[in-house]
Amino acid sequence: MTQSAEAAPHDLVELGRIVSAYGVKGWVKIQPHSAHADVLLGTPVWWLKAPVPPGKQGAFSRPGHAVAKGKAIVSGTSCRVMASRFHAGSVVAQLEPVADRDQAEALKGFTVWAPRSAFPEPDDDEYYWVDLIGCRLYGEHDTQIVLLGEIVEVIDNGAHGVLRVARAREVPGGALEQMLNDKGRVQEVLVPFVQAHVYKVDLQNKSLYSNWPADW
Repeated sequence: MTQSAEAAPHDLVELGRIVSAYGVKGWVKIQPHSAHADVLLGTPVWWLKAPVPPGKQGAFSRPGHAVAKGKAIVSGTSCRVMASRFHAGSVVAQLEPVADRDQAEALKGFTVWAPRSAFPEPDDDEYYWVDLIGCRLYGEHDTQIVLLGEIVEVIDNGAHGVLRVARAREVPGGALEQMLNDKGRVQEVLVPFVQAHVYKVDLQNKSLYSNWPADW
């Protein structure tokens, strides 16, 4: 069972990592990224990406194989999700064409991806964290709305999301210029993604508004 690499969708989002086989019939166990656990159960096709050695950049277009008994699953190949469910804090799934435990074990360490366009529609006032990355975050200074910077990551602290923001200023033309500290590193600020601080999310204009003090 060997598949050729396919052209990957442009909007793939990493949802989790395969940590082990589950059972003897080819099921795999996935540790989901907490913000995407429900998405794993709602997308019918996953893309698998082989582990990348430290310092190396992975790419879906580069073939890599998980070999089991002479058979191969190609990194960057889509797999249809035949069945999936939550199990003890993880997600277990049966993927086509993974047929036995040996093949499932060979996928340990592979990351699981799905196109953003395939995500189920979120409920009102709920957001996929991936949609927040790249948005501008505004805060306050002397009751005025001011730009804090650009959201570069959403961190899960167990209770809620935390926005990691690269401090930046807007330059003529509308582009952002990152603000550096005395050591030449980008200044950052962490803002809890809770309604008490972030009161408006405008994804259409890629902007979030908060009461976070600009001089924090």
